[in-house]
Amino acid sequence: TMRLQAPQFQALFTPGLRSVAELFEKKNHELRIAGGAVRDLLGGVTPQDIDFATTATPAEMKEMFTAAGVRLINNKGEKHGTITARLHEQNFEITTLRIDVVTDGRHAEVEFTTDWHKDAERRDLTVNSMFLGLDGTLYDFFNGYEDLKNKKIRFVGKAAERIQEDYLRILRYFRFYGRIAEKPGDHEPITLQAIKENAKGLAGISGERIWVELKKILLGNHVNHLIQLMYELDIAQYIGLPLDGNLEEFARVTKNIQNLSPKPMTVLTSLFKGKDDVTNLDLRLKISKEEKNLGLFLVKHRQELTKASGPEPLRPYQDFLMDSREANTNSKIFELLKYQGEEQLLKEMQAWTVPSFPVSGHDLRRMGVSSGKEIGTALQQLREEWKKSGYHMDKEELLSCLKKL
Repeated sequence: TMRLQAPQFQALFTPGLRSVAELFEKKNHELRIAGGAVRDLLGGVTPQDIDFATTATPAEMKEMFTAAGVRLINNKGEKHGTITARLHEQNFEITTLRIDVVTDGRHAEVEFTTDWHKDAERRDLTVNSMFLGLDGTLYDFFNGYEDLKNKKIRFVGKAAERIQEDYLRILRYFRFYGRIAEKPGDHEPITLQAIKENAKGLAGISGERIWVELKKILLGNHVNHLIQLMYELDIAQYIGLPLDGNLEEFARVTKNIQNLSPKPMTVLTSLFKGKDDVTNLDLRLKISKEEKNLGLFLVKHRQELTKASGPEPLRPYQDFLMDSREANTNSKIFELLKYQGEEQLLKEMQAWTVPSFPVSGHDLRRMGVSSGKEIGTALQQLREEWKKSGYHMDKEELLSCLKKL
């Protein structure tokens, strides 16, 4: 058996975890690290959050923690067998081993078990189905560690069965492929077949759950390959993507944008031909208002708001920003520049501070312009002159300009 001794693993042993481990040991309940955290640790990555699995039932855990005076946090996870305990300023999410009794493609009814193999069997992918003892021993029933080393993404057992338990697993397959696989196109034919045959099941999954997965896919590796694959396998239509997505544009933009940390919506918009595509996505996935506005902005301006030829390539973007009456236009312009693959201009635009217009109504009153209407007109004219100067004219220059006008 393999035993992990990596520094990332040693670092997990906070005072909180030591106390939790002691309690379980005293009562002879087994406690192991489960799922994604094991995958991260084996890959030399410090896990963001850690899930624990145990042979103790929720009732046994509650009794044990309460007797020890440990605070329990009500996270409504109890019916799935999850108890959250807080020790030394740290939360510990611990779930009883379970078997799925009934699944409907969305959620499962579970019963508790003490059989680690049975619990591993109901997990989605081999790389997520391993356990790690607190002594570093790896428990790996489905060759997850081999798959992780070979960068292979495979379902536990039969792909079709796993997918039918929860259709969202189709998207989880894509997400982990984009995170772990080395090159595009390295799929098992039987897996792709199972995905294609079960794609329709995604129609019954809530938009919110789909959007969480889709966003991660859009920011992962091989995104162009994976989205093309979604079209080939008939998935796109069930998750709010346009039937005739612009795959050429998508391929071009995903290449441009690789190292620019775009927002998911910026990447996705390249599939869209018009604003209806954004609206339809929103209807299916219930994206945030900000995401929707970004999509509409990009669809509207990606073609005509482009860099100027000549010495001031940024001017069109700067002018647009100065004329805009909307909030956070600058962040939308940053995303537009990423979409267009303009890395250098993006840096310059991010470094540019929006200048403030140096003349006010007070200045004009002092110069003897008295009616409100005239002040408004004069300010507008001066603003135009200021804009023409590339926002360089100062108050004196502008006011002397007013005398000419």
